[in-house]
Amino acid sequence: MPKLQELQDLTVQVRRDILRMVHKVNSGHPGGSLGCTEFFVALYNEIMELKDEFDMDGKGEDLFFLSNGHISPVFYSVLARKGYFPVDELNTFRLIDSRLQGHPTTHEGLPGVRIASGSLGQGMSVALGAAQAKKLNKDSKLVYTLHGDGELQEGQNWEAIMYAAGKKVDNIIATIDYNGQQIDGATDDVLPMGDLKKKFEAFGWDVLDIKEGNDLEAILKGMKEAKSRTGKGKPVCVLLHTIMGHGVDFMMYTHAWHGKAPNDEQLATALAQNPETLGDY
Repeated sequence: MPKLQELQDLTVQVRRDILRMVHKVNSGHPGGSLGCTEFFVALYNEIMELKDEFDMDGKGEDLFFLSNGHISPVFYSVLARKGYFPVDELNTFRLIDSRLQGHPTTHEGLPGVRIASGSLGQGMSVALGAAQAKKLNKDSKLVYTLHGDGELQEGQNWEAIMYAAGKKVDNIIATIDYNGQQIDGATDDVLPMGDLKKKFEAFGWDVLDIKEGNDLEAILKGMKEAKSRTGKGKPVCVLLHTIMGHGVDFMMYTHAWHGKAPNDEQLATALAQNPETLGDY
């Protein structure tokens, strides 16, 4: 089990990876990626139970499905740093014929990626199918998902959320990146969603909040609590309160960096705020 300092060091390095990836191609989504860095680092390095070798079946291990696929930079960085593929492949992000496309795809067989995602609203449905397959196979492992809060404006989510409770799919933990921002502005300005906790509870889910969604210790504690609530007849939802652009002062608290790459000067400033820990690719 990694020590907390090791996880913190990895978090800083992943932030550097994200910034350098989107800067190199002047394209990508740094805001949400930076905001979810602690979550991904905790999930893949302590929370999930994973096999040593990746396979698409995923039998006998926990599964993860990224629904808000535009935050692929953080996903790719954590997968590479976990050993799913060489770290230097991050250099190919968003290039023609790369396995690391702007939104995750499956046709190139990138280890760690089980679904193509980026068309928002679909991840919950896919994850529920996987969770039910585990039940049919008498596989006791869990299914984890991540969704943007703005993504919940898509109606397909709520059909799936209703289905999950109705069918007692209690081996799934769906995490919502609750940063209050989306591509066009604050979620409350684009389309207010009200009290998400009460909404999920009304749909029959067990819901918990992680108020400090950019604090590793809070995430580890909260996700372990979520795991303890599985298998009790209800699907589990985690509302992860994050800050978009976290770790780079001029990117925080705004939707402006949802899908905007830093220029050379901005990159240098951002990297200076996140000193190298494990070595750049």
